[in-house]
Amino acid sequence: MKFSELTTMRVGGSIADAIEATTATEAKEAYERLIRSDEEFVVLGGGSNTVASDEGYSGSALLMRTRGIETRSDDDGAVTLRVQAGEDWDSLVAVAVDNGWSGIEAMSGIPGSVGAAPIQNIGAYGQELASVLVAIDFFDAETLQTRRLERDELGLAYRYSKIKGRELRGLVLAVELRLAESPESQPIAYEQLAGALDAELGDRRPLTEVREAVLQLRASKGMVLSEDPDSVSAGSFFTNPIVSTKFARDFPESAPRFAADPVTLDSGERVETVKLSAAWLIENAGIGRGFSLGHSRAAISSKHTLAITNTGGATGEEIAELARFVQARVENAFGVYLVNEPVLVALEL
Repeated sequence: MKFSELTTMRVGGSIADAIEATTATEAKEAYERLIRSDEEFVVLGGGSNTVASDEGYSGSALLMRTRGIETRSDDDGAVTLRVQAGEDWDSLVAVAVDNGWSGIEAMSGIPGSVGAAPIQNIGAYGQELASVLVAIDFFDAETLQTRRLERDELGLAYRYSKIKGRELRGLVLAVELRLAESPESQPIAYEQLAGALDAELGDRRPLTEVREAVLQLRASKGMVLSEDPDSVSAGSFFTNPIVSTKFARDFPESAPRFAADPVTLDSGERVETVKLSAAWLIENAGIGRGFSLGHSRAAISSKHTLAITNTGGATGEEIAELARFVQARVENAFGVYLVNEPVLVALEL
């Protein structure tokens, strides 16, 4: 089996051993064997956030294929969902919308598995997982025991968790979410989505309308897995950089800025920050839609500059080469280093 067969970017060489886990027990047993063997391994869900080298991988891949959604209605008009890590994220959103459960509708169309959601603290169009996450079931790599981790223990920030940062090492087995029982969405918090719905920020709309609008917006950017060649990607390749408000003053007024939480430095100094648009930085560094390095089969999406696509037969190194070029151009132009969002296997930027 190859990474190219298991990832949405469709690059990557052969894997020495692919282990499929269809139950939490199988997942724990396989993970424990891998930990004890001290061999190299990766965990794969939907493969939407992984870019691998075409060199043969001597390690193992643990494929999370666990399924199951348990629900509990609470007395305060909310519903609690306990979802197995191998469930498809967008399928979960569809179930929530169909059942009138509000809170994740704006995250429609995000590819990947439920288990990856808290690792990345996924989000889109004004919603983030952190706002609905209650806890996760976590198989700890240190103790080889399952424990429940509450949301606040995960250190969630923009596209970050302590699991992603390797402060917590282990396997996500299940995710617990708390959603509102309502046929209407949460207040719309993203301007582009509000415009698509002919609504004002803070308005609510039927869940089905919000989901459809989000899917259309994502599809227009090649961000929904489909026959569209631009969807052969890992989604957004770079995160939006967070910089100090002082640093951002040097940018032109046309540069988008989004609210971000203040940062406290080791010295105790509190720094006000803003989030910049990685797409704007890329475009204004002279890299447009459809850009490629000429010899390469990797290209910037023809619909959105934040995605790198495999135009057909690209190698992992070609994807990484283009990513490095984008990073260098943006850093030279603006002094901002773009951080990759997908996990890289045997590749470096």
